[in-house]
Order: sequence, then C-alpha cells, then structure tokens
Amino acid sequence: MVLPNPASRRAAARRLLAVTAVLLIAVGGWAISGNAATGISTAAVPRAHCGPGSLPETDIQGRVPNTDYTDGRAAKGYRCNTVQVSHQGSSGGFKTLRYTDPAGHTCAFYDSTLTLPRDVVSDILSGDGLGVVVLDMSDPAHPKKTANLASVGMLSPHESLLVNAKRGLLVGVMGTAATAPGILDVYDVKTDCRHPKLLSSSLSGVLGHESGFSPDGKTYYVAGAAGFTMTAVDLTTPSKPKVLYVGTNVVYHGLRLSSDGRTMYVANIGQPGPGGITGAGLRILDVSQIQDRKPHPKVSILSTIHWPDASIPQAAEPFTSKGHHYLFETDEFIDLFSFKGLSNLPESPVGAARIINVDDPRHPFVVSNIKLQVHEPANRKGDEAKDPMAWFPAQGYAAHYCGIPTRDNPKIAGCSMILSGLRLFDIRDVAHPKEVGYFNKPKTQIDKLALIPALGGYAMSQPAWDVARNSVWYTDTNSGFYVVKLTNGVQNLLH
Repeated sequence: MVLPNPASRRAAARRLLAVTAVLLIAVGGWAISGNAATGISTAAVPRAHCGPGSLPETDIQGRVPNTDYTDGRAAKGYRCNTVQVSHQGSSGGFKTLRYTDPAGHTCAFYDSTLTLPRDVVSDILSGDGLGVVVLDMSDPAHPKKTANLASVGMLSPHESLLVNAKRGLLVGVMGTAATAPGILDVYDVKTDCRHPKLLSSSLSGVLGHESGFSPDGKTYYVAGAAGFTMTAVDLTTPSKPKVLYVGTNVVYHGLRLSSDGRTMYVANIGQPGPGGITGAGLRILDVSQIQDRKPHPKVSILSTIHWPDASIPQAAEPFTSKGHHYLFETDEFIDLFSFKGLSNLPESPVGAARIINVDDPRHPFVVSNIKLQVHEPANRKGDEAKDPMAWFPAQGYAAHYCGIPTRDNPKIAGCSMILSGLRLFDIRDVAHPKEVGYFNKPKTQIDKLALIPALGGYAMSQPAWDVARNSVWYTDTNSGFYVVKLTNGVQNLLH
C-alpha cells in the first residue's frame, strides 16, 4: 500500500480547505478558545493497564503510527481489556442506539453515513443499505439486519438520531453539509423495534443538525447549527408534530436535558456576530416554559462557561455521582476556524472531553479534563501528522462523542475518539478519571467504492451499552458496527 507523504497531505489539505469548511459546518461549526476553567490539568489521563488477551498499542496512548500501516501491525487492530463479539456492515455514522421493546426484542439503531452522498455507492453495492440500519440483537454475537429506514429524514439524520425509551419513539432530522431543511421523521419502535413504523414526516425541524429529547418523550429539540436556530417540537401526538418554539441567532450543537426536562445543557459552539463566532463552551438554559407548554414560551440563559483549550463543543451528557450533578462534555475535532487552526493544523488545540459540575446551574465549573497522550500539544508538534489521516481536520487525533451507561452514578464512560477508536474511562473519581481499556480497528485498505477514500479509524458514534452482557456497541464510519465485550475486570465498572 502506498501512503502519501506529509508534504502531499498538507498540500491536499490546503486544496480541500473550502470543502472541509463546508463539511465542518455539517459536523460541528466554528469554535474559539474560552477564558475559564483555569488551574485544571490538561495532561493525558493515566494509561490503561492491559491484561491477558490484549493487543496493546505500539506507541503513545491513542496513536496508530505510520510504521504500523507499512509493516502490517495496524491490520490486526488494537484492544486493551476488550474483545470483539461481532461486527456488522461496512460504514457508520454519529449515533449507536439500543432499545428493548415491551415484547422483549432488543434492537440496535445506527445511521449509516456521515452525510449524503458519502457512502451511497458502497452501501448499495455491499448490501448494507441506506439510511438508518435496524438490527435484531437477540443474539449479540450474530446481529441480524431487519430494516433500513430510508425515509427522507433518516437518509442522512446527521447527529440528530435519538430514541426515547419511555415512549418508544425513534426520531431523526435530515441534516447535510449546508444544514438541510429539517425534515423530521418520527417512528414507532415500541410495537416491534425490529420493524419500526413511520408515524410522521414533516418540516417541523426547521433546520437539521443535532438534537435533544426531553426524558418524558414529549418534546424533541433540534439544533440547526449552521442555520443559527434551535427548535422545540411537540411530539405529544407523534403523528402530528407541532412547532412550539424557534430560537434564532444561536449556534448550538448537542442539546441534553435534566431528568425533569426543565433545564437544558447546550454544547454552545458560540455566538455569531460582526467578528465571527465567539464564546465556545457550555450554556445552561431554562426551558421550563416549553416543558410546561406556556403560550409563546421564553427560554432564558442561566449560565455560560468556557475553557481555555476548547475546540468544538459536541454534547454534554448529564449524570450524578455521590450526590452531585455533573456533565460529561465532549469537544470534537480541533480549533478549526482560528488562525492557528488554519495555518498549522497539528498545533491546534484538541478539546477532547471533560467533567463539569452543575450542582448550581448558574455557576457550573470544570472538574477535570479527559485527554489521551496523542492529544497533548507537545506530541501534536511531533511527527503525528505523518500518520494516515492524522492531517485531515475532520478525522485526525481528536474526540467526537462520549456516552455513559446510566445517569445514576455511572462508573465508566466510553468515547469515540476518531483515529484512536473507542476509549473506556473509569470515572468513579470525577476529579481523577483514568483510562481502563480501548478497542480500535483502523481501516488499512482504501475502499475503491467510496466517494471519499479514507484510511484509519473513524470512530465518530456515541456508544450504546449492553450492561447485562458486559458489552458496548459503537460504529466506525470506515468499517461498520461493533459489539465489544469488556474483560479483565473492566466489566465490573458496568455494575
């Protein structure tokens, strides 16, 4: 296999800058550095100790060096305290969801592409099919595809795909590189999750990108990042979605809600203005008037915070630990729209992930950062850019989504960290998280059917958890859906 040299890759990066900018609007937006959360270490978390059966990384934490591609080591993959149970398909997207219906059927739902038309040809010819893939997970060792949801909203739901367990609703909004008109599709998965039924398809999403679901399943929120909108949709009657609220002049990403649905935790990409986008970080909103269905509801800002090494805030998952309230927040990619980011990509900050205390929603504060050695500035200034796809701003060594198995005192978190694969962290001590395992299957051969040929890991999806079977599910954009079992005692963190 012939790999392009670093000079060629950098030249290609400059030529593709305009295309990249459009793509990044689709998968993130703009970001800047903030000015708070000082005094918290940004060093890499302790490295995992890999037990029997592992195939550990050969370099610093999170890295797949170029030499591993040339000598064949990368083709074997990398695992630490994990083992592959099964694999399905050849592509993936941004969400991996798990749901068990009242009849006891357990299903997986995952979007099959980052954005149309990236994987259309390969998905059709490979038999994977388009849109959202539905898997019967009765036997996790042998996932069985039972449906492809190819309604307009599900063809490319981008980062909006969510399932509400209480009401048995699967919802997604069409989203593309230009933030598509928000065609919102609502499916019933409660009757039989293996064969979802389309209840409605409407333009109620306004503009699509990311999303949020109130825990009661009656309000679905859409963040139209590149369109500067946030929309609240009433799904009390799923067959008749109704727009409740449209906020403008905001650049929001993931929208997560408190257990009562009255407080929203926003991955705030920033504020548009004459000088561009400023103020990336976390914003906490009071959405109680929407939750209470007040006429002409108002949304008020409770607080906004930033952190010095911010890249693009992605999502902030709420959880409790030892009686306190926290968010597990993730930044994606690098600081793409700063001068530093555009002029010298390897030196751009990688936000990765962090834990934020939100006991007082008016005064949140960062408790700890979660990074790998491959994210540290000193290492990024080395020869990392020589690794396949490390130079590409929308891939590279960075984070994308994280997930926790429960909101109530989780002991573990899983993060899709793009080229570094799925990473597992012990978060029992929120001030001192540490890595306990990983699983990474980088792609080592270019797919001739792909419209955008790519190598390496492209772990982008929020993971889902099968606690009873000590497993985690996720997708890699370049290679499909994986069921990964935790081993060597790491599985105890699920219980």
